[in-house]
Amino acid sequence: MTKIKAVLAAALLALTASVHAAETVKVAFIDLLSGPFALTGQNSLKQLKEVVAQLNARTAPNDPKLEVVEFDNKGSPQESINVLKAATDRGIRFITQGGGSGVALALVDALNKLAEREPERATVYLNYSAMDPLLTNDRCSFWHFRFYPSSEMKIEALTTYLVGRKDIKKIYLINQDYTHGRQVSKAAKEYLARKRPDVQIVADEFIPIAQVRDFAPYVAKIAATGADTVITSNWGSDLTLLFKAAKDFGLNVNYFTMNGNNPGTPAQLGSWGADKVGVIWNWNHNAPTPELEKIYVAYKKKYNEDFIFAAHWNTMNMLVEAMRKAKSTDAKQVAFALENMSYKSPIGEVKMRKTDHQLEAPLYLGMWAKQGSKGVKYDAENTGYGFRTEVVWDSYISAQPTSCQMKRPS
Repeated sequence: MTKIKAVLAAALLALTASVHAAETVKVAFIDLLSGPFALTGQNSLKQLKEVVAQLNARTAPNDPKLEVVEFDNKGSPQESINVLKAATDRGIRFITQGGGSGVALALVDALNKLAEREPERATVYLNYSAMDPLLTNDRCSFWHFRFYPSSEMKIEALTTYLVGRKDIKKIYLINQDYTHGRQVSKAAKEYLARKRPDVQIVADEFIPIAQVRDFAPYVAKIAATGADTVITSNWGSDLTLLFKAAKDFGLNVNYFTMNGNNPGTPAQLGSWGADKVGVIWNWNHNAPTPELEKIYVAYKKKYNEDFIFAAHWNTMNMLVEAMRKAKSTDAKQVAFALENMSYKSPIGEVKMRKTDHQLEAPLYLGMWAKQGSKGVKYDAENTGYGFRTEVVWDSYISAQPTSCQMKRPS
């Protein structure tokens, strides 16, 4: 009996240890950590790590724990494929990226080929901000999930808002000359023609990405057209320098951006941007979202920086939830669990659409305004100004049809 008791005790101890031994799942962060747009990537990485640290601290002892492993893709599609191979060679089966749709499309193609060639190495791509509509249309993939609105979704929401802005009559489009900028231009022209046929598109400008150092000539062209509004998907230095030139020129028109709250950009706005610079984003730090407000306040207190990448929160929390649902950390099983998943996030109920793997979630329009004015409790980048929540769109307003014909593994 003594021997039996000893064996049973040892078995129970082993079982207890196995239950409480949480598996560590590595997530590769493949994004630009050097070059002219490095600030955006570096801040995104820091915020992702903070989200993962908080998530790991509150999950159950036997839940998988996440570990972020960073890879600098230098903003290059080819370099992204190289570092993807390095990540998968190390056994990493989950990646996240958001800086650039050209990179995103290259990663999707590489992951499709990897899954076909070596199914046991199939890897899930969690897209936190690459907006090209192709990613959830003709180039959709079972291995790709977007946790951020597409550019078409953003333009759908913006043009809905512009229906009520009868003071806006002449719009200047200026976008970076790559797939994302081209898609924003195309959607803006099509949706405005449908909803505001009275609006005149006075120019459709494309700039070489990350190459322009002086936007003064572009600003002079905008002024010469008599435009009252600029719509731009520029980001990084291409947006910051555009605002610098516009401020120096005194070009006081409306600016609707996709990325006006990105690191480094709010600091350029100051009092000049008040009530004329807007950003369409999946969250706004002055939005009526108490749970995410707490996260924002704690992050700013800890780092003296603004928390803006709410997509990281949904991405990592839904990833762990999918692992619980699948009772596995296998990439394919987790991908199936993510499909059609509903999740109660700090911004409300969100859902990962099974058809094309596009997250359906609310969208926000933030307008730059003085801190302390109505709706501006928190400033951005210690400027004394922040984005007030001008509009909150329910997910059904910005939702888009899809041409995705997804091929799923057995």
